[in-house]
Amino acid sequence: MVQVSRRPVISAPTLIRSLARLSAFVPPEAAPSLSDRLSQWLGWTDAIALSSALKANPPAATPGARAPAQAPASELARVRGELAAAIARDCGLAAAPGGQIRALSAAERQRAASFAEFPAYRQRYATSQQTMDTAISALRTRLRAQLAAQSPAAARLASVDAVMERVMGARERALLASVPNLLEGHFVRLRDTEQATMAAPRVPGAPALAPAGTWLDTFHRDMQSVLLAELDIRLEPVEGLIAALASAATGENVSEPGQHDPLPR
Repeated sequence: MVQVSRRPVISAPTLIRSLARLSAFVPPEAAPSLSDRLSQWLGWTDAIALSSALKANPPAATPGARAPAQAPASELARVRGELAAAIARDCGLAAAPGGQIRALSAAERQRAASFAEFPAYRQRYATSQQTMDTAISALRTRLRAQLAAQSPAAARLASVDAVMERVMGARERALLASVPNLLEGHFVRLRDTEQATMAAPRVPGAPALAPAGTWLDTFHRDMQSVLLAELDIRLEPVEGLIAALASAATGENVSEPGQHDPLPR
């Protein structure tokens, strides 16, 4: 297995720690507070929209509103599972029938690695991001509709979440769009390290080398782990809405929504 340097990093979300492990990216030692960052990111029109959502008096819950066909937690699990499977396919890890990972033969691995170029993986990563964005936005919209039907306080919470998705969504997409740039360096290092190892003179008694092309398997799995960590971050607002729905269902007070801490700049 091709080895790359590992550096200890500070406590941070899984996505940040994964990127720091695989690239030269260094997380900040102390990230700005959420309130400070929002003050930098929210324009005056965004602030007005957020203030209006907080102060609005939404209509009361509709009596006898139809219950959702699927429990919110079950729907989240379904969407998460479908997106995780799509990520595996985009990372080249589900080639066999039934979604099972098929081990490539030595010849197949070597051939795939010899023709691998990063632009194809950049496109795969962008495709995965678009798939996540579309599916999670649709789920978030459905959950807001369910929440708005619970009570005036819950409806206000749903309105605030809608504003936050619109305001923060563009910033989140811009930040996450830079992740492939970090993965490209990892791709090149893995490839060059294996090539240098294969070209180096063999020392008698040294351990056998990994089969040629193993670096690409490593990259596939590393890209998958980064995408899964990104999926977790993207689903945090959904988990917040589900928690709010659970509180509303039990008659507990529904507090105003908090947004997951945005990614560092």
